[in-house]
Amino acid sequence: MTTSDPSKAMEVAEIHDTGLLAFYRDMNLQERRTFWACFSGWALDGMDFMIYPLVIGTIITLWKVDAGTAGLAGTVTLLSSAIGGWLGGYLADRIGRVRTLQITILWFSFFSLICAIAQNFDQLLIARAILGLGFGGEWAAGAVLMGEAIRPQYRGRAVGSVQSGWAIGWGLAVLAQAILFSILPAETAWRWMFVIGALPALLVFYLRRYVTEPEIAAATREKQQAEGDRPSLWEIFHGPILKTTILASLAATGCQGGYYAITFWVPRFLTTERHLSIVTSTGYLAALIIGSFIGYLVGAWLADRIGRRNLFLTFSLGAIAVVLVYTQVEISNELLWVLGFPLGFFASGYFSGMGAFLTELYPTRLRGSGQGFCYNFGRGIGALFPYLVGALSTTTSLANAIAIFAVAAYAVFFLAAYALPETRGRVLHADG
Repeated sequence: MTTSDPSKAMEVAEIHDTGLLAFYRDMNLQERRTFWACFSGWALDGMDFMIYPLVIGTIITLWKVDAGTAGLAGTVTLLSSAIGGWLGGYLADRIGRVRTLQITILWFSFFSLICAIAQNFDQLLIARAILGLGFGGEWAAGAVLMGEAIRPQYRGRAVGSVQSGWAIGWGLAVLAQAILFSILPAETAWRWMFVIGALPALLVFYLRRYVTEPEIAAATREKQQAEGDRPSLWEIFHGPILKTTILASLAATGCQGGYYAITFWVPRFLTTERHLSIVTSTGYLAALIIGSFIGYLVGAWLADRIGRRNLFLTFSLGAIAVVLVYTQVEISNELLWVLGFPLGFFASGYFSGMGAFLTELYPTRLRGSGQGFCYNFGRGIGALFPYLVGALSTTTSLANAIAIFAVAAYAVFFLAAYALPETRGRVLHADG
């Protein structure tokens, strides 16, 4: 077993063209196919995850569960995705990025269909838990695939632009909700939402035909097989790389805990404490989603322009400020609609730097395992936030509960990011 210290000096590519779309202009056909496959996968992933927060009010009403119990399904999904992400990343190191991506997409698509036919909350809870395994593994495999397929000077913008697909998927979920709940009774519409969540399965046909394994990953696995030196599942916890794993996991915990505390409960916040209907709240969610989409794109540009760490530090402070105004200041619904844009912008944009950042922190032999564990450890701990916000909202307002956990999470994100090294432009090597 070998380990390396990612904090030591590494070869860094010089960034000349800082335009947002410069990476796309220079892509060859295979790189573009990989980009669109990962973009589509992340969009459909986002759509699938956001379906449950959008139907949680209906679930609470139909099955007579309290907010804390309903939030538990979101928490369980994210907890299982943490395990799935670690195992998916490890699998990507062992059998390949593309093959792992195909397996995980089929997995969570199938269990989305199972959610649609659940007959009670316990069945839905189990289905969401199993679905989460594939949900987490998909991100791990896709993020590593993109990070390795893109040249270092464009990695932040390319991986960040893929991240913007989440906002597209979120928008598709909201659109589906607006249409289905307008034409169908609520007790039927929520089931069709989960049926739509199975659409990512169609992406596998594209992956099998057009997307190939990155050369750097293939070369590393060939070398490991020849030398009989396959990475251990636990190798990311040994030697000097342990510090990186701890700090990166804390950063991922903060950024995702804040995001889930906000996005999971905002739909419910709008319909209960702001007294909007499901249909009329669509416009408020649209402002949030548009801000999120722009945030992803600006974050992708800034990740290469000012660096990953500066992106994280700036956006975590911005998110704290906007969350406090959105939830704690008495403002009209009209102004709340306007604030949806900066809330989405700051609560999402930093994700654009996270995939490239984690890719650059680890050597190739451990990249899937390290990236998959750290991001999904953060997702697992962040998974507690939907439940905790829901539980706390039984003793205080939902607005207060959202603010408490979101601010705490972003503070952790800021401190962990400050302690980690800058990785912008690092050149990756096949020997790890």
